[in-house]
Amino acid sequence: MAGRFAPRPTRTTVRGGHVAVPAGVPRQAPAPGRVRTWVPDGPLDLGLVLGPLRRGPGDPTFRALPDGSVWRTCRTPAGPGTLRVMAYGGEVRGEAWGPGAEWLLERLPGLLGADDDPSAFVPRHRLVALARHRRPGLRLTRTGLVLESLIPSVLEQKVTTDEAYRAWRLLVRKFGEPAPGPAPGRMHVMPEPRTWALIPSWEWHRAGVDNKRASTILRAVRVAARLEQAVGMPAEAARARLELVPGIGPWTSAETVQRSHGAPDAVTVGDLHLPGIVGWALAGDRDADDSVMLELLEPYAGQRHRAARLILLSGRTPPRREPKMRKWDIGRF
Repeated sequence: MAGRFAPRPTRTTVRGGHVAVPAGVPRQAPAPGRVRTWVPDGPLDLGLVLGPLRRGPGDPTFRALPDGSVWRTCRTPAGPGTLRVMAYGGEVRGEAWGPGAEWLLERLPGLLGADDDPSAFVPRHRLVALARHRRPGLRLTRTGLVLESLIPSVLEQKVTTDEAYRAWRLLVRKFGEPAPGPAPGRMHVMPEPRTWALIPSWEWHRAGVDNKRASTILRAVRVAARLEQAVGMPAEAARARLELVPGIGPWTSAETVQRSHGAPDAVTVGDLHLPGIVGWALAGDRDADDSVMLELLEPYAGQRHRAARLILLSGRTPPRREPKMRKWDIGRF
């Protein structure tokens, strides 16, 4: 996270943190695509809003460049697309390429938090109030896509972020397709559901994905159309539909709807670090479990996910007292 505080990265802070987006360094303009401009009704920090969509610094579907632009690729209902977003002078410019370009531009405001209502949040703790004051550009993104958030969330189950990010990077680069348009670097669009379903077992193994997580993804992509329909449901109903798939529980469904729906109350339970961080920040209790965390967040009912993000952005985390989780690369066995 950028700013005054720089906490150690954990599974939680990396997922919900802030991507540094430089103020802007001139570079050669890319080949023109379809364009849309949009004026937000308040402060907007691209790094804070879009940061949760990045799965590690080497994510082939996400880039933040020195010119201040943020690039992401998507597999939309209309096909693959590449989106470039840049904010300047109180205005946001979106440029898109590929069959999914129109779909991406149509939903650009929602992606940047137009459907979110930060004014509904009332801080109940001084630390949360200070974090909100220091991060006025925080809005909750709404991608309108389920699978692109669900699959990497499944990959993050019960492993370190480095392992999960490596698996996502390897699988997308090998089985996805190059991003349409003048996308920087080696950007790719994630595979379509049928391609995920056809990935051989040894390729999951080489990417370090165990059979349990691979099987969960295979079950999900077989009902991909039904899961994508959950975008039109309220967040809680969408979570219930996702959790009908064996292997998808409350942790994974919350991580998904936080991004696909911009759900302000979808607090993540079952996380390795979050209860201790919330407990330490609000009550000085580093040993807090999920029940204690939910009790502490009760004053923020309806906005618990936003409260948790502000706590993470405050930088107030308990000091380490145990070794980091050991890494296991099953691809070497």
